Amino acid sequence: MPLSLMAIGIDIGGTNLRAARISGTGEILDRISEKSAPDPELVLSRIAEMVRRLDSPEVAAIGIGVPGRVDARLGAVLSGGYVNLASISLAQRLESLAGKPVVIDNDCNMALIAEMALGAARGHESIVMFTIGTGIGGAVIQDRRIVRGKGTAGQLGHITVDISGEACVCGRRGCVETTSSGTALGRHIARAGLGPDVSVDQLFARDAGGDPLARGILEAWAGPLRAAIDTTVAMFAPDLVLLGGGLGLAAHRALARAPALAPWYQCLVEAAQLGDDAGVIGAGLQALATKAAVAPVSLPSARLDPGRLAVPGRRAVPTRRAVPSRRAVLVNGIPASGKSTVSRGIAERMGWPLLALDTIKNPFLEVLGGGDREFNRTLGRASYHAIWSVVGEAPAGTIFVVDAWFGFQPRQVLEDHLRRAGVEQTAEIWCHAPGGVLAERYRARLDQRPAGHPGAAYIPELIELANRAEPLRRGPLFDVDTTKPITFDAITQWLQATIAADR
Repeated sequence: MPLSLMAIGIDIGGTNLRAARISGTGEILDRISEKSAPDPELVLSRIAEMVRRLDSPEVAAIGIGVPGRVDARLGAVLSGGYVNLASISLAQRLESLAGKPVVIDNDCNMALIAEMALGAARGHESIVMFTIGTGIGGAVIQDRRIVRGKGTAGQLGHITVDISGEACVCGRRGCVETTSSGTALGRHIARAGLGPDVSVDQLFARDAGGDPLARGILEAWAGPLRAAIDTTVAMFAPDLVLLGGGLGLAAHRALARAPALAPWYQCLVEAAQLGDDAGVIGAGLQALATKAAVAPVSLPSARLDPGRLAVPGRRAVPTRRAVPSRRAVLVNGIPASGKSTVSRGIAERMGWPLLALDTIKNPFLEVLGGGDREFNRTLGRASYHAIWSVVGEAPAGTIFVVDAWFGFQPRQVLEDHLRRAGVEQTAEIWCHAPGGVLAERYRARLDQRPAGHPGAAYIPELIELANRAEPLRRGPLFDVDTTKPITFDAITQWLQATIAADR
């Protein structure tokens, strides 16, 4: 990717929303901030306005660090704390508004990516990071890879330090976020009888002057954090623990009041170096790295491991050639969108097996004599299951074309099927047309469909569905307006570059 390309990095915090235009080397070129809010729609509106103000022709992608549980692979916010964006399709909606690809991840992951590239984690292979702010975020790196578990690992702010402690936004009690965050520090100060205008710097000054009240507050704040750090050292054996966020430096200083005592759990603990800039820098760098990883360009023969973080200043390490997994071209679209025509054209030109939902479902409808709409839906779910069972029995390396409306079931159902079938790479062809066109197509073929398919009464629902249906945006996406001539040469060239190439 040319160094002239830029990204917009966004950091969503409980108090502030920060955004910056970032160069390919992590330099902040321009920045703005707004107040955060608990209303997700208001947060989205403010982010969209900041993007509009920072955008330029050189901006290739947008990265967002989001508090809470984020499945970065799916681009989905699963839950949040002080700012909960799980109720909105953040990445998809901002992508639609901005017209540029959007990458989201947990905010602490983004901050640690920046520290690895430009800050205190340079040269380290295994790092644990706590970000101390309104809440406490966490991130874990092993062998310079983010540890994700099944998707959302690294929620270090929710390590339990007191099972009888304060109620946490996560639903449990005594998380370290309830004892050692900025919000918790405010509670410690208030319970000691001091005013809300007392800052952490004033506490350090009072402590240095021998004030036992200030020392007690700092110990109550730092002690549970030390316990959480010791727990992560026991779990991950990192070579560095970083403390970042707006209060990271203060937390590092306060740990002098709570030294590590257990000889097994000693580890270097440092303050992060990039401060509040880490989130936007990391988000911008991750957006550019992801953009480069999925761009349909010719790659050199020594291919890069996509699991490696692409951070500036680190030499990329070629990976050994892996056994190819199964792959799938998801030809997606609502009924009558033209996806069957597109699917057949791709299968004929590429020589890949085609599995279509109706191809499996219709013989059952014909033999069983149809049924009501609920039966049709049940049979559709079973046919969907059958498709992925067939895929899972195929040899490794097989590429399937799958024709279905993937929005008819929850997204997680598809993800579960893909995982069980061993499909690690997908590309999406999104087929669409205006609702009126779809209505005419559907009406014209009513007498060609087996009994059991919805009849003419479904057409108003189809038109409404056309107005709100969206692609999955799972991996690379090719848009096909089926009211225009279908350019199969362009589609097949794109597929060769994105999914058929030896990865």
